[in-house]
Formats: sequence, structure tokens, C-alpha cells
Amino acid sequence: MDFEALHSANFKMLDDTVTDWTSMLTKLKELEKDAREGLRGKALKANWSGYNATVSREFIGKTSGEFADAHTQATSIRDIMTDTRDELKTQQRLLKEAVERGRGKHLTVTAKGDAFTVEENPDSKSSTGQKDVNELRNELQGILDKATEIDSTAATSLKALVDLTDLGFSDAVYKDRDSAAAAVKEAEELAALAKKDPEDLTVKEFDRLNAGLQKYSGDQIFAEHFAEKLTAKGTLEFWAGINDPAKNRDLFPERREQFDDLQKNLSLTLATATQADTPDMSKWKYEMTDLGSQPVHKNSTTQGFQVMSNLMRWGNFEDRFLNDYGTELMKTEKAASSNGRHTPTLWMHMGMDPNLNRTGTDSGSDPMIGFLKALSNSPDAATDFFNSDFVTKDEDHDFKTKDKDGKEVKDELSNFDYLFEERDWPPEMDSELEDSIEGRNNLALALEAATTGHPAGELPTVDTPPHNAEQANLMKSIVESISEDNTRLTKHGFMSDSMGQIASEYLPDINRAMTDDGDEDTNRLFPLAGSQADMNHRDVTRFLFTVGQDDEGYAAIEVSQKAYMANLMDYHLNPELPADLRYSNDPQFVVEQIAHGSGEVSGTLAQARAEAVAGEAEEKDKAYEHSVAQMKNGISGVVGTAVGVGTTFIASPVGGAAAGGAAGTVTSMILEEVFKDAEGKAKAEAGPVMGEHWENGLESNTKYTERAAELAAEAHKRTGLEDVGEWARTGTQSGFRASEASVNSMAADLKTDI
Repeated sequence: MDFEALHSANFKMLDDTVTDWTSMLTKLKELEKDAREGLRGKALKANWSGYNATVSREFIGKTSGEFADAHTQATSIRDIMTDTRDELKTQQRLLKEAVERGRGKHLTVTAKGDAFTVEENPDSKSSTGQKDVNELRNELQGILDKATEIDSTAATSLKALVDLTDLGFSDAVYKDRDSAAAAVKEAEELAALAKKDPEDLTVKEFDRLNAGLQKYSGDQIFAEHFAEKLTAKGTLEFWAGINDPAKNRDLFPERREQFDDLQKNLSLTLATATQADTPDMSKWKYEMTDLGSQPVHKNSTTQGFQVMSNLMRWGNFEDRFLNDYGTELMKTEKAASSNGRHTPTLWMHMGMDPNLNRTGTDSGSDPMIGFLKALSNSPDAATDFFNSDFVTKDEDHDFKTKDKDGKEVKDELSNFDYLFEERDWPPEMDSELEDSIEGRNNLALALEAATTGHPAGELPTVDTPPHNAEQANLMKSIVESISEDNTRLTKHGFMSDSMGQIASEYLPDINRAMTDDGDEDTNRLFPLAGSQADMNHRDVTRFLFTVGQDDEGYAAIEVSQKAYMANLMDYHLNPELPADLRYSNDPQFVVEQIAHGSGEVSGTLAQARAEAVAGEAEEKDKAYEHSVAQMKNGISGVVGTAVGVGTTFIASPVGGAAAGGAAGTVTSMILEEVFKDAEGKAKAEAGPVMGEHWENGLESNTKYTERAAELAAEAHKRTGLEDVGEWARTGTQSGFRASEASVNSMAADLKTDI
């Protein structure tokens, strides 16, 4: 910025701009409120069905969110401009004050083009004239330099903020110019450190890099600038190089215990960066995908996928990038395994290979492990990935066949089929030299995200859309696969907690499948929004019996089934339920059928629990009660969540009953009793397991179902239903006993002979 520009600057236009943006904020705030309370609020309460239940409802949710982002981005722009204006006004004031002080010392400041001169007046008699000239010139130049920095960094920050999204608005928050400018500056400086030869990176520089990434990993401007300056190739070279002890003779022994923190911070930063739509990040994502199948450098045996997948274990990476990355990764996997015929030896960890994963769970040589963890945080990308083809029916492979006109012909194999059923996983060990479970555990987590529509380890919220056709199809595939060969789960029991969570969010589908109702009248008994997972009774029974053999898998389904049962009682005993949604006008029949369905699910789980603890210490049985009690920590906070059909019903059962009035009270009270009983049993002395287990299960389920029916009738003032508890008891016992026949006829081969 030159002297005259600052000295004579008129800030009226900037003042007007700030005023205009402030006015815009008021309007956007009103629009955001209308979208949140009006558009989104009505969408959540609407009785969506079919295509609208998934696509339209989700679109409305995202659209209303854009208004919030618009307000956020406008606020950041206004605040940066306000701060910039105030700072420039300050620099103008300082400039004019310096000029006036110069006049007092007989000094004249003259603007000359882009520059300025400071001269002593001819009549001055000062003995320090040249010293005063130099001091004033330096002061004025410092003021101009500061003004130039303010102006340029404000322009850079505003452009960076606007460029973060190609379409829509960014939710990045910056309260002033300094914070945005600091993010840009820090990104450039830390990227420069990461680009250094690993041999030259000092301990002090490592600490600064690690601390900086931790502080700024969620800052969108920082993350985009850091990744862009480091480049895709530089990212791979940095992580591969820093984990090579031969290149880090000083740093590696001093800081290797903190490499896991750096891995996490770098992963979070890159995840944030991929959400930016700038041309530079588009280039970065393309190059990273392209470099995946190439050696990191000329003499390296480590490929790009092996490095980058270890920098994807934390954070929410952009879906399109994950889709492109996953497609190329599977192409490389196919080539390395001859279309899945043998172990992909390319990913096997050899003695001299660096440990690219510093968490201790595995070496990091198999890129599938880290990639699956990334998918577990990005549900939409996970759904797309698992439903995509690994090999088509026209490719050369030795997998699935199907009967066609009396002949066995090749069938296609999805990425789910390959990874869950067929892949020969490269051997991996953890830091304790035990066989690593991380690969299949991350697979289960990714499947949890892919089927439920929310990140693994979380619960559905009011904004989680109903299941779409792709998610439901994947759920069906999981159930059928485990039914076909339950060792796919029992040999890897650590996957069962995710399978239990998945099942807990498909209870309407599961209950429908267990009715064996050909004309689908019972669909009104178990209403759901979105797409149904079309499963059969046999597969569901075998699936539940398998998952229920793990205490955490059992707890997820059992607790959620109790919530779902109470939910249904509340829904169907509501006298305001529209006639076209009623299953039957006979409340006794309705209550008995709800209780029967819930009893069969719980009875199947009870038999699975008995199978798991058969012949083992009673303490294992207590683990089940402990897991049920632990569910309280996660589930109780979302009992009132409303997702689904109607105004008082939730299709996704984990949250309990929904939207208003007495709804939710029934579910809450039942769950409190479930948790209280489980906590007591978990602390009590373990008693006989096999002899009393079935009877205890029947008794407790009967108690909860009776109580739910009575509470629902009371909540809706159904005074004429004095026998509602007895109806529930009869139905529960019928369903519970039916589960024994179902397991004996449909899953007898899964039971242990005792």
C-alpha cells in the first residue's frame, strides 16, 4: 500500500459494505430460523414414505442446513471486513499523527507516485535533522508495511474462505482478520517443515509441527492451505520418511512415542482439507488417488496406498474422494491377488518395512485397514463402496456361481462379498506380537456406518434419514451371509458389537421378517419409513442367534427391542392414530401381536446367550448383564429422538418413542427398569446359568412387556383396557416359546450338543 492511498483513504465504501453485511446477517438469521423451525421442523414431523422418506427428506434437511452455513459464512466475512476496516483506520491515524509530529520537527513528507520522501525544511536549524528524517521515514514505512499486510492478508483470507466451497456455503468460523491470517501463515510454515528432508527435521521442529496440526486440524483455511502447500506427493514422502528409522537417527529415538499423536493430527487435518472445493484441493485429491498404486519414491517398496490409508484413520474425509480412492485401491488389490484368488502379497509386512501405523494395532502395511476406518466415519461413501462390484460376472474369477438354465455360471461379487466372505487377509500383528484384529474390526465398523447412515460408534439423531434402498440391500446381504456361514462372525466375535448395533436399527424389518406374512398386512403392525431390508424368517433367526452369542451384540439388540416394543405399544394404543395406519381395530389382538413379535426376538437372543455361556463360568453370564447396563450411557440421552413415520413413532428404534405429549415416557420408563435390573444382576453373585436362564428370560421379558402395555394405555387414557397387561403377557409368552421352535427348526446346526 502506498503513502497517498493510505493517507487519503476514504473508508465510506468499506463502512457501507460492513453495514450491508450486518443487515444481510439479520435477514439470513431470519431465513435460518424459518428453515430450521419451519422447513426442517415440518419435514421431521411429516409422514414420509417411499422415495420421499429418504431422498426428499434428506434433501430438505441439507437445504435447511445450508441456510445455517450461509449465516455462518456471512458472519465470518462481516467480522473479517470489520476488523480489517478498523485496523486500516488505525494505521491511517498513526500515519497522519506521525506526519504531524514531523512538521513539529520541521520535516516535510511528500508523496511521489507509489513512494514518499521525508525532507528537512530549509529554514530548520536542528542539529539532528538527518536523524529525525531517518526515524520518521522508518516509522512511516513501518506503518505502510503493516497496512499492506492487513490489506493483503484480508484479501487472502476472504478469498480462501469463499473458495472453500464450490457450491453452497462454508461453516468455517473466523471472528477477525488476525485469526484467518494466522491460519494461512501457520499452514505455510508448517507445510515447509513437513517438506524438509526427514534427516534434517529436528526434535524442536517436530514438536512445533505436531502442536500446530493439533491446534489447527479443524480449521478449514489452515487445512486446505497446508495440504495444498505440502502437495499429495509431499504428504506421502513425509509420512513414509519420518517412519524410516534409517532417515531419523536423532528424531526417531527421541519422539517415536509421539508419532501416533502426529498420525492422528495429520489425519484430522487432511480430512478437513478434503472437504474444501478449491481447485488446488481437487488437484491434491486426484494426485493422491493416482499416486496410490505407485512407489513412494524410486527405490521404495512402499506404495502410496499403504502410506495414505494410515493417514485416513481419523476424521471425515470427503465422500467423492473416498469413492475415487476406494475404486483405485480395489483395482490394485485385484491385480495383486489375481482377482481375489490369493492373498494380496503386495500388502504383506516384511521385516525391513516401516511401521506406517503408529497406534500399535497393526503395522499399517495393509491399506485396506486404514481405508475401512475412514469409511466408518463417512456413511454415504461406505454404502457406495460396499455395494460396488469387486468383480463382475464377465471377469475371470473363481467365486460365486448361480444356476442359469440348468448350468452353473459366474455371478458378480460386490466389495462386501469379497471383504466379508472371501478375502484372504494378509497376516498382521499388533505391538504385543499378537494376531491383529484391526482389519476385520474396521470392516465391521465400516459396515455399521454403511447400513445405518451415521458414523460408527454413534447413535441415530433426529437428522439421520430413514434407510435407503442401498443401505437396506446391504443389511439383507449381511444377514444372509451370516446365516449361510455363522463362523464368519463367531470366529471374529469382536465384530459382533457392530452387528448388534446394525440389527438394533433394523428392528422393524426384522420383526416383519419373523411374521411370515405373505400378504404383508403386518407391515402396519411394524411400520417403517424408507426402504425395507427384505429378509426371511430363517436368515433372521440364524443371524440373531449368532450375534446374540456376544454380550455386546446381545445387549444392543435386546435393549433396543425393549425400546421398540414400548414404542409400538405407545403408537398402536394411541386413539388418535389414523384409521388407515391401524393394524386392527381390536386392541387385544394388536397388543398380543406386538408382544409376540418382541417375545420371539428376545427368546432367540436368550437362547443365543445360553449357547454362549454353556459349560463356562457363571461370570460370563454376568458379562451380559453388565453390557446391558452399559447401554444406558449411550441410549438414555436419545430416548426422545423422532425419526420416521407418524407424529409419535420412531422407525429407527434405538431412540425410543418420539414426538410430543406422553410419547417417549413409556419407552423411557421401560428402559429405566431394564437398566436398573441389569445393574443389580451385574453386581449380584452369579447364580446357576443353564437351569434357570430360560425361565428368567421369559419372566423378565413378560414383566417389561406387561408394564409397557399398561403404561401406554395409561398415557393415552385408555380406561377401557383393564386387561391390557394380561394380553401383553400372553403374547410375550407365546412369542418367547415360539422362538425355541424357530431356533430348533431353523438354526439347529448352530447349537452345541450338551
